[in-house]
Amino acid sequence: MRKAAFSCLVLALAAVAFPAAAHRPPVIVELYTAQGCEACNEANAQIDDMAEREGVLPLTFSVDYWDYLGWTDTLARPEFTDRQKAYAKRLGPREVYTPQVVIDGRKQVVGGKEEDVEDAVRDALNSPRNPPDMLFQLNGKIAVGSGPVPRGGAEVWLVRYDPERVETEVKKGDNRGETIVARNAVRQLKRLGRWRGRPTAFRLPAAEEEGLDTLVIVQQTHGGRIVAALKKPKPKP
Repeated sequence: MRKAAFSCLVLALAAVAFPAAAHRPPVIVELYTAQGCEACNEANAQIDDMAEREGVLPLTFSVDYWDYLGWTDTLARPEFTDRQKAYAKRLGPREVYTPQVVIDGRKQVVGGKEEDVEDAVRDALNSPRNPPDMLFQLNGKIAVGSGPVPRGGAEVWLVRYDPERVETEVKKGDNRGETIVARNAVRQLKRLGRWRGRPTAFRLPAAEEEGLDTLVIVQQTHGGRIVAALKKPKPKP
């Protein structure tokens, strides 16, 4: 019975009209920062500027391990820290830190070092890619087509983020009295399932907040390279 159901799924996905692969997926730039991190303000500003750039999609992940200084980060979630720890094991250094920038899951640099970040982004923009086709379906699912799978396998992740600038007045800790600005602050991160190189559809969970943009990432397991990414288009008014 399961075998027959899976065969029907494959046939249904095979009939999906994926868009022509005319557009490269955006370069995903992840900033790991914290409202209590005094050294993070320049990195936050760089991500804000980068948000308007074509071909690049920056994301701000607030982590919670600076909370001990007295200010509880209003945007942090433990799963964001877990994601950064996975990168640390693969990319180094072994310990997590802020501000850290990870580009396409392939390279990490110190956030705020503008030249280093720009060089890494430029390299990613010029790197060859062979992503699977992706399509948001009307039934509330994301379809991922066929393609080569990275060593160790790949997973599909849902990222929902606030496209507006989020301003937070910090009242305790090293940034006391400062207003911290976060752009494209991630508010929801969820693993949708495993992708094995075959056409597969994944159901998208409901948004936890209104006004968030939706991004789906196909990524090598355990903090590996990002294979593909697709942002959900906003409905036309």
